[in-house]
Parts: sequence; C-alpha cells; structure tokens
Amino acid sequence: MELITVCIIAVTLALDALAVAVTNGMASTGFRPKHAMWMGVYFGSFQFFMPLIGYLLGSQLLRYIESVDHWVAMLLLGFIGGRMVYNALRRREEEENPSKAPTHPQFLLQALATSVDALAVGVTLPLLKTPILVSAAIIGCVAFGFSLLGGLLGRRLGALFRRRAEMLGGIVLILLGVRIVLEHTL
Repeated sequence: MELITVCIIAVTLALDALAVAVTNGMASTGFRPKHAMWMGVYFGSFQFFMPLIGYLLGSQLLRYIESVDHWVAMLLLGFIGGRMVYNALRRREEEENPSKAPTHPQFLLQALATSVDALAVGVTLPLLKTPILVSAAIIGCVAFGFSLLGGLLGRRLGALFRRRAEMLGGIVLILLGVRIVLEHTL
C-alpha cells in the first residue's frame, strides 16, 4: 500500500514537469528528441534529489523553506514564461523566426522551479515506511518519463501550432507559477 502511495505522489509531483516539458517542445523549432532526453535527466534528477534533501533537512528547517518555496517557483516560472511571451510579441507576425531549443541553464532553472515541492515531500516520506532511496528513485523515474514524453508530445503539438506556441507556452508557465502560489497560500 505504501508503494502505491509513493507512486501517486510521484505522478502528482511530475505533473508540473510535464507541463513545462510540453511547453518547451511546443515553443521551439529547434527542439529535438535529445532535448526531451536532457529535460528528462534534469527534471528526474531534481525530483530524485529534492526529497532526499528534504529528508535530510528534516521538519525543523523545512518550515523556513516552505514559507518561500512557492514564491521561488513562481518567480522562476514567471521569469521564463514572461521572456517567452516577450520574445513572441516582439516578433513580427509575418516573420518566421521561431525560438531555438531551450538551453541547459534554462533546463536547470525549470527543473529547480518544478521540484521545490518535492523538498517538502521528502520530510513526510519516512512516514510511509518505504525506504527514502526507493521513494526518491520512483519520484525521479516518473518525473524523467513524464518530462521525456511531454517534450516529445510538445514537439508534435508545436509543429501544428507553431505561430502561437511560444506565446501559449509562456502563458502556461506563468499560470503554472501562479497556481503554485495559490495552492500554497489558500
């Protein structure tokens, strides 16, 4: 039963990474399967390590981090999304100059922003009586798979909706950041 709970937690934590991955795939013509793989590696790694860090920090330090984690995630996603919207708006409608594939530093920021919640989950995982390394590995593997598939799906969708994909992607990231803040403050 505890293993099923860990799997449900993993899927829940990976949904933000999935949304960002689809957005990345949609928003750029330079996005290739190797970029989806890199996203999977970054997002999966962060989703693996953040619960471990949360576990090590324990509940004493977590209450300080928890009070700002959602704001950090919103700022990072808002910055990345705002930049995408800005780039989409400054291009002329008739100009066919789509954005390039995301870079490793962008993947790093996105992985950090989408994995902050996993830090808090790390404190509660020992209550499930599942070894922390097993739990973190499941969470990381699910995030890897969702990110990889999301990037590939986004690449397909981007080919269909290329003209508006970058703006839509930026708006999705901004809304994702707002949702994270609202979820934590309400």
